[in-house]
Amino acid sequence: MHEQPMNQAPDDEHARIAAETFRLLSDPTRVKILWALAQAEVSVNVLADLVDASPTTVSQHLSKLRLAGLVSSRRTGTYVHYTGTDPHVHSLLAEALSHAEHVTGTASGDDPHSYPRPEPGARRA
Repeated sequence: MHEQPMNQAPDDEHARIAAETFRLLSDPTRVKILWALAQAEVSVNVLADLVDASPTTVSQHLSKLRLAGLVSSRRTGTYVHYTGTDPHVHSLLAEALSHAEHVTGTASGDDPHSYPRPEPGARRA
């Protein structure tokens, strides 16, 4: 019936973790926040400007993302700087945003995408 062998379905734990990650990525503001944090370490106020949201809104999203282990923070004096922690999430975002470019007609075929995937093995500082 199938010409190629099918891959085994994910186990319950992996499926749960993947679904939780997608749930966290289901908010447009969180997508913007995580994309920005994949590029550079920034403070809440800078991040709020980058994603066009209030600092309070950004702080609430960062709290959830930090609890999920998708962002980390570093305090210097009175400032807290945030960064993305998971290159897998960056890859997921790049694919989803590239898909969005195709859906909207911004990109087609092999056009270069505005949202590049991270280089394999690349680590953020």
